[in-house]
Amino acid sequence: QVQLVESGGGSVQTGGSLRLSCAVSGSIGITDYKYVMTWYRQAPGQEREFVSGIAFDSTTKYADSVKGRFTVSQDNAKNTLDLQMNSLKPEDTAMYYCQARACYTRSMCSREYWGQGTQVTVSS
Repeated sequence: QVQLVESGGGSVQTGGSLRLSCAVSGSIGITDYKYVMTWYRQAPGQEREFVSGIAFDSTTKYADSVKGRFTVSQDNAKNTLDLQMNSLKPEDTAMYYCQARACYTRSMCSREYWGQGTQVTVSS
């Protein structure tokens, strides 16, 4: 059973920083795969949206709204994905979710696994 646990959320003022972390534990029962991991967020009354992630080829991807402010990093040995968030704005306020898929190739992946989320609140 695969489980994802996010941590690092909290409340900060505009311009502050937070570092989120997502840890994957468990096994999907197969070998020779790597986790492709992504951060999403969902604000009250809004749809869940992509924030940042690392693709199968290890390229980093960011939503336009966070480019230059957020930095994503992954430790494949530990199966963790971190998100360093700087220059936070009130519009970054949301529940942040980690998603992981076990992939053999860019297109051969398992189902999606999701964490429970961690709340980020940015006050003006």
